[in-house]
Amino acid sequence: MSFEFVALLLAGAALGGFINGLAGFGTALFALGFWLQIMPPVQAVAIVVVMSVVSGLQGVWLVRRAMISQRRRLARFLLPALPGIPLGVAALSVLSADVLKAVIAGFMLLYGGFFGLRAALPKFERPTPLGDVAVGFLGGVLGGAASLSGALPTMWCALRPWPKAEVRAVLQPFNVTVLGLTALTLAIQGTYDRETLIFIAVALPVTMISAQIGIAVFKRLNDDAFRRLVIAMMLVSGAMLLARVVL
Repeated sequence: MSFEFVALLLAGAALGGFINGLAGFGTALFALGFWLQIMPPVQAVAIVVVMSVVSGLQGVWLVRRAMISQRRRLARFLLPALPGIPLGVAALSVLSADVLKAVIAGFMLLYGGFFGLRAALPKFERPTPLGDVAVGFLGGVLGGAASLSGALPTMWCALRPWPKAEVRAVLQPFNVTVLGLTALTLAIQGTYDRETLIFIAVALPVTMISAQIGIAVFKRLNDDAFRRLVIAMMLVSGAMLLARVVL
């Protein structure tokens, strides 16, 4: 591994772990922007799902009590996601690195713009079980294809009058489960060869430490400060990644 390779590997691990600890998802959005520059898409996603699960488990422990009260809401998202995972993994095998980077950049900009305009968007006060099911299924597909299981559910949950603790109690276990099953699917396909396992061993400690930092920041922020920080990170990172793809 060259110095540049290690630097990009660790930079993706650090930023991906931090955003996962902070927001409960987003490892792929930030890590893949670095890792797709140095490895093929299947290998990059195979590594990022492991990083997402490991860092996400720390967040699951954080919301373990709230998960009990949100178990029915979680099931509406998680159960329909299960058949979407193999569809996403199948799509991953035909995606090029540039296409995957463009998709990730697009989701970053969409996410940042969505939350920047959220105050002007309609709110769903009533239960929306069919909407939850559809979003959960798409989250499963995106999780299998690019480890982006949390992007659409996060935006969908933001349209509901749920406090951030309740949202996290749904999103954190949803992401960990979807991405854990994605990692299992990739393992069955033989994706985790010796080289990939070495990259995971190098990146994992950085991801774990960065996730703890993100969790610490999350505990200190109120809802408005949390939203502003995540919006800024998404817009800036998405614009930079899209510029690299286009230029």
